[in-house]
Amino acid sequence: MLIGEISDRTGLSRDTIRFYEKKGLIKVSRTDSEWNNYKNYNQQNLDRLILIKRAKGFGFTLNEICEILELYEINSANCATLLTKVNKKIDEIDNKIKQLEALKKTIIDKVNDANNNCQSSYKNENCSSIQRE
Repeated sequence: MLIGEISDRTGLSRDTIRFYEKKGLIKVSRTDSEWNNYKNYNQQNLDRLILIKRAKGFGFTLNEICEILELYEINSANCATLLTKVNKKIDEIDNKIKQLEALKKTIIDKVNDANNNCQSSYKNENCSSIQRE
């Protein structure tokens, strides 16, 4: 398959496919032809790209996806191992949500404090309440 076909079959852009190749997530051979030097994508490339796309959909980073791909390469990507990785990702997401909620509360508190204590006398005067800690 040429890049256009694999792009159509995966729903990934050509640039994304090239990026994954550059990062070493897929390995592509070049066709032997006297007329061109096109890259030839095979079924394994297609399968890996679909797996990468699914893993991205679960929120995995490229580094985490590399780990998952390595597990597949050594035939160790069993359900228990993958479930452990997914549960770890869920815990990370829950932790990030808590951090974002705390940040949101801090911002709301500071904005309310600034709004209640604003000392600006003129329309174009900077608000000193936000600058105070």
